[in-house]
Amino acid sequence: MTALSKTKRYQAYPEYKDSGVEWLDEIPSSWQNAPIKYMALSKKSLFLDGNWIESKDISEEGIRYITTGNVGEGSYKEQGMGFVTQETFNKLNCTEVYAGDILISRLNNPIGRACIVPDLNNRIVTSVDNVIFRPDSTYEKRFLVYLFSSKDYFKHTSNLARGATMQRISRGLLGNIRVVFPIKEEQTKIANFLDHETAKIDTLIEKQQQLIKLLKEKRQAVISHAVTKGLNPQAPMKDSGVEWLGEVPEHWVVKPLNMATSKLSVGLATSVTNSYRDDGAPIIRNLNIKEGYFDGSDMLFIDEKFAKSEKSKVTRYGDVLMVRTGSNIGLACVTPKEFDQCHTFTTLIITPKSELNSHFLTYCINSAFGKSEVSRLKQGFGKDNLNVEELRRFQTLVPPYHEQSEIVEFLNQQILNIEQLITKSGNAVNIMKERRTALISAAVTGKIDVRNWQAPTSEYQAMEQTA
Repeated sequence: MTALSKTKRYQAYPEYKDSGVEWLDEIPSSWQNAPIKYMALSKKSLFLDGNWIESKDISEEGIRYITTGNVGEGSYKEQGMGFVTQETFNKLNCTEVYAGDILISRLNNPIGRACIVPDLNNRIVTSVDNVIFRPDSTYEKRFLVYLFSSKDYFKHTSNLARGATMQRISRGLLGNIRVVFPIKEEQTKIANFLDHETAKIDTLIEKQQQLIKLLKEKRQAVISHAVTKGLNPQAPMKDSGVEWLGEVPEHWVVKPLNMATSKLSVGLATSVTNSYRDDGAPIIRNLNIKEGYFDGSDMLFIDEKFAKSEKSKVTRYGDVLMVRTGSNIGLACVTPKEFDQCHTFTTLIITPKSELNSHFLTYCINSAFGKSEVSRLKQGFGKDNLNVEELRRFQTLVPPYHEQSEIVEFLNQQILNIEQLITKSGNAVNIMKERRTALISAAVTGKIDVRNWQAPTSEYQAMEQTA
C-alpha cells in the first residue's frame, strides 16, 4: 500500500471544480484561489524580503539574526547564534521579525518551504533570502505553512527557481504563485487535523530513529569488544599498556602499526582535480571509503599516461585504505579485487604483513579503540590530517591469525544482522515520511474532507484511526 493510498480512508468533498492554478487540477467547489502576495493586503500585514546582512555585520550579541538555515519544512530549526547590534539594525534600516510571523525561504531545496517563527526571547531580524510573511487575519497561519509544505507546491516552486550553482526564487515570482484555500474556519479544522496526525507520525519516526541510533551504537560496541577482548570470555587477560585500551587477551600482541605492516604510504598528493575526466585510469578518493566497506558508485578517472608515471601510488587487492583528511578522517576499508592496482588521491595505503588479516585490521581501525588512536595522532592547522610518520605509531592488536579470521567471520555475520535491522528501520522511516507528505498534500489541496474530523478522545480511538 502506497503512502498516498492510505489517505483514501478519508472522504472526498462532494463537489469539485477546476482550481484555476497551474500546479493543481481540481479543488472543492467552495474553495478559492489567490496569489500569495494578495494574502497580505491589510495595514498590519507584510510580504517583504528580509535584510541584506553581511558577515561583517554579525556580532556576538544584540538582536537575533536568523537565516534560511533556520527555516525547515513546516517547522523552525534552531541553529547558529548570530546577532546584529542596534546600531547595525538602524544603519541597515532592518525590518523586525516577530514571533508568529511566517518565514518563507527563497533559497535552497525545498524552495518555498516555510515555518512560523517561535518566541526566541529576543528581538529578531532575518536574511534577505527569507520572505517575512504576515498574512491578513482571514488566514490561518498553520494552514498556510502546511500548504507551503505540500508536494505539488514544492514541485511548482522548483520549476520557477533559477540559478546555475544555487537555486533560488525571486520574491516577485513567489508572491505571484496562486494558492488555494477554504474559509478560515475550515483552514483551522485542517490545521488541527494535520497537527494531530503529523504529531503521531513524527512520534513513530522518532522512535525508529532512536532505534537506528541504538543499533549503530550496538554495532560499534560489538566491533570494539570483539577486536579488543576476543571471542573467548574465559581467556586470561593482561594489561595492554595502552591507557584507553585496558586489558586484552594474554596471548595477544600489541605493537605499532609499522611493525605489523610491510608498507605505509599516501596516494597521489599533488592536485589532480583539474585532470578528472569521464574515462581513463580510475582514482580512489576519500568519499569512496566508507566505514568498513568500499563504495565504487561514484568513481572518477585521470589521464592514463599520468597514471602510468605514478605507479608507486597504487593500492593493491587486500590493502587497507584509510581516510587521511577531512571530516571522515580515520575511516577504513579493504581494497576490493576489482580495484587492484588502482590509484588513490591523498588516501593512506596500508599493506599488512602476513601475520595481520586486512579485514581484522579494518575492524580495529573502525572500532572505538581505533578512533581513539586516530584522535590521538591527528594533527593540522585548520584541518585535521594524518601523516605516515604518525600513523606508524598507531597501536595495533595482533591476535594469532586463525583467531583474527574467526573474529572477522563472527563480526561479518553480526554486522550483517544489525545492518539488516537498520535498513528495515530506515525503510520504515521513509514510508512514514512519505505518508506524512501525502497526508499534508491531500488535506491542504482538498483531496480529503476533514471538516467533520474530531480528535480521538481515547487511546483506543487513536489506535482505530491509525489502523
